[in-house]
Amino acid sequence: MEIWINPACSKCRSAVQLLDAEGADYTVRRYLEDVPSPDEIRAVLDRLGLEPWDITRTHEADAKELGLKEWPRGAGSRDRWIAALAGHPKLIQRPIITADDGTAVVARTDEAVRDALGR
Repeated sequence: MEIWINPACSKCRSAVQLLDAEGADYTVRRYLEDVPSPDEIRAVLDRLGLEPWDITRTHEADAKELGLKEWPRGAGSRDRWIAALAGHPKLIQRPIITADDGTAVVARTDEAVRDALGR
């Protein structure tokens, strides 16, 4: 199990605390320092069953600067969105847990963290 975190994020810290409390075996990836490649983002999106715009933090300054709210959301725009996430990792929703069964969850709640632990 791996968790993508930003240590400054309270939701990330809560998720890590819950994983620790449950005795989970996991690896921390500080994705702002160890930036995921476009291929890694595609793989996580496949595991999540989501599209890149579904995990984009559109209220971030970088998103506003890029004009992401105006970008089309469809198959033809998917690679552009993924490139934006790889180029501006702060835009990636957090935390993301990749579960042992090959799935992943955006773990912003205790319930989502527990869901990942049960997979």
